[in-house]
Amino acid sequence: MEVPAALWRKHRTGELSAEHAATLVRAFEVDWLGHPPRGGRFAVVALTDRVLNEAAGLCATEGLRGYDAVQLASASAARAADPGCRSVACFDSALRDAAARRGFVLTPGG
Repeated sequence: MEVPAALWRKHRTGELSAEHAATLVRAFEVDWLGHPPRGGRFAVVALTDRVLNEAAGLCATEGLRGYDAVQLASASAARAADPGCRSVACFDSALRDAAARRGFVLTPGG
């Protein structure tokens, strides 16, 4: 939900045309859901008590909004399960800064 919302927000602010936003949302959906014979490209992280507790802590220590804190806590859980999982995709500057402080590679680069 976060990626399509961010792309449509870019459209509302005039940074993307409706056509480009729709194209990018469709491309994300293919990456997320996959298509036969290939599955999606993303790791799915369960929203556990541990992830939520870490997110609550990130709200306090990093000043993140709730959903952004859940995103970073989920990325941390994915990295704990697979150390090769090092990238975080986000546009929000506070989330980007917090992720960078935790050693994540930021996408899009900046």
